[in-house]
Amino acid sequence: MTLAFTKMHGLGNDFVLIDALARPVQLTSAQIRFIADRRQGVGCDQLLLIESARTSNADFRYRIFNADGGEVEQCGNGARCVARYLHERKLIARADAKLETAGGIISVRIEQTGLVTVNMGRPALAPPDIPFIADSRAPSYSIEVAGEALELSVVSMGNPHAVLLVDDVATAPVGTLGAQLESHPRFPKRVNVGFMQVVDRRFVRLRVYERGVGETLACGSGACAAVVAGRLRGLLDERVTVGLAGGELMVSWPDTHAPVHMTGPATKVFEGSIDHDQGAHIEACGRDVVRARDRALPS
Repeated sequence: MTLAFTKMHGLGNDFVLIDALARPVQLTSAQIRFIADRRQGVGCDQLLLIESARTSNADFRYRIFNADGGEVEQCGNGARCVARYLHERKLIARADAKLETAGGIISVRIEQTGLVTVNMGRPALAPPDIPFIADSRAPSYSIEVAGEALELSVVSMGNPHAVLLVDDVATAPVGTLGAQLESHPRFPKRVNVGFMQVVDRRFVRLRVYERGVGETLACGSGACAAVVAGRLRGLLDERVTVGLAGGELMVSWPDTHAPVHMTGPATKVFEGSIDHDQGAHIEACGRDVVRARDRALPS
C-alpha cells in the first residue's frame, strides 16, 4: 500500500510526517522501522502521525514513533514541524494552535520571523512523574553506572530526560554512557540522556542520546530539560541559548510554576510516497533467513 509523506527537520532532527486526517493510518513496528531506515526506507529519527484531536481542548493530535518502532510521549522539534506543516497546508489559519500528544496538550505559535515557538508546559520534577526511582525530589541525584557514581538531574518534559554536566561536549562519552543510562533500571520507561556543557549563564552546548534512536543532531525536549536542570542547580539565567550539533534553540523558563518555552526553526525537505508494506515483507524475509541459517548449522 502506497503511503504519502512529508520529510521535515528541526535543526537536523529529522522526521517523516504522515497525514492521517482524511483516513486512518495503522502502522506496525516493522513498517515504522522500515520507513525510518536510512538505506531501505525514507530515513528519519522519528515518524510523526497527524490525526484529528480526541479532545475539544486541542486542534489536532500527533503521535510520535522513534526509529525503533516504539511510541513515545513528546518531541519538541517534532511539534515545531507539525505546526509548520499544518500552517503551510492551511489546516490552521491563525498563528496559534494546540496539539494533543501522549504527553499532554501543548501550544505552538508561528512567529513573524518564521520560527516556531512551543509552549512545552511545566516540567515534571517529582520522581514518580518522570518516572525515576528515587526516595524524594532533588535538584540532582547520584546514580551508579558500571560501578561508577554519576551525578545527574532528572526532568520530564512530557518524556523523561536525564541531564549530566560535562566539561566539553566534544569529548563526552555520548554513545557509550548514553546507551547505559537509557536502559538503567532506575528509569522504568527508559530515558533520553543529555550531556550539557555550561559556557556561561546564557549559553550551553548540548548533545542528546535519545531512547530508541541514539544520538541526534538536535532534541527540543532535551534542550528544555537541560535548561530546567541548569536553572534548578543555579547555573543558568531565565533565557538560554542551547547550542546543538544542528543549530541553536532559544529556551526560557522563569520559575518552577511556569511553563517552558522553546523557539526554533522547522524546515520542509521534500514530499514523496512509499510502499510501507515492504517493511513487514523485509522483516519476514529476515526471519526466514535466520531460520534457514539455524537449520543449516551442524548439531
